[in-house]
Amino acid sequence: MNSNPKVAMIGGGSWATALVKVLTENKHLVNWWIRNADIRKSLKEHGNNSRYISSVFFEKEFVQIQDDLIDTIRKADIIFLAIPSAFVKETLSILHTQDLKNKFIVSAVKGMIPGDNLVMADFFHQQYNLPLNNFVVISGPCHAEEVALEKLSYLTIASSDQQLAQKVAAMLHCRYMKTNTSDDIYGTEYSAVLKNVYAITSGICNGLAYGDNFQAVLISNAIEEIERFVKAVHPITRDIKDSAYLGDLLVTAYSQFSRNRTFGNMVGKGYSVKSAQLEMNMVAEGYYATACINEVNKKYKVDMPIANATYNILYQKFSPVLEIRLLTERLK
Repeated sequence: MNSNPKVAMIGGGSWATALVKVLTENKHLVNWWIRNADIRKSLKEHGNNSRYISSVFFEKEFVQIQDDLIDTIRKADIIFLAIPSAFVKETLSILHTQDLKNKFIVSAVKGMIPGDNLVMADFFHQQYNLPLNNFVVISGPCHAEEVALEKLSYLTIASSDQQLAQKVAAMLHCRYMKTNTSDDIYGTEYSAVLKNVYAITSGICNGLAYGDNFQAVLISNAIEEIERFVKAVHPITRDIKDSAYLGDLLVTAYSQFSRNRTFGNMVGKGYSVKSAQLEMNMVAEGYYATACINEVNKKYKVDMPIANATYNILYQKFSPVLEIRLLTERLK
């Protein structure tokens, strides 16, 4: 990748908006593809995203709004992807392997491909023959809303190519954003997927009026589940206490900005899964991740009582009251 790469952003949600804010403030010109016509119109006419983090305004000289996905990708050297995992496969279905040849993909997706049960690294490698050395994962702990408020935040940039990771880290480093690098693309991806599952569980327990004492035990056990799972899937040396793992879990499980916690809280209060999804009008990645992890773990058979309880509540329609009560007997 050259020193001044041509940048594309795919996605029009809050995380895409936050990342474009950082990139453009660092003087990177961004070709920004957005599906929603109303958001494109708002950005072109008023310089802000009318639907997500509308308080952020962009300098028009550094943002070009696009409606042609293939053209946007063909013009780019490095492509940031920030759309819900449930829509990745459909959105990119018009692309061919040749369209991504010699491109670099930076995934800010916090989920897996439903049905295929693939993290983004494997999806791009299998679907588009993208070399793993051309793939980068962005992981938290980091909420888009706090980036918009310029609250001090940290990102971990993971790639098997450490020079690439360092270049992407430099693109995103600024006064209120510190960046670290890692070579653990699978550990950071799976950890980012699992923390959304456990944030739903945390929300369910909050909706059931379990207190802070129990939440602390729940999340302590959750990070142990994450450690067991990522060790089984990708057994390398890692410190699960690093912010990319433990920190990301904590902020997603506890924060007021966590849509997964909000979704779980509604389920705990008695909403059906469908009604909670409709009322939120936002995608809770952990819902799809719960089913994907359940399928993947049929191969690895890792002991995951929290993830299993969440699956039983969301997909088997087990009573949250009874399922969490049974879970309490498994925790320590």
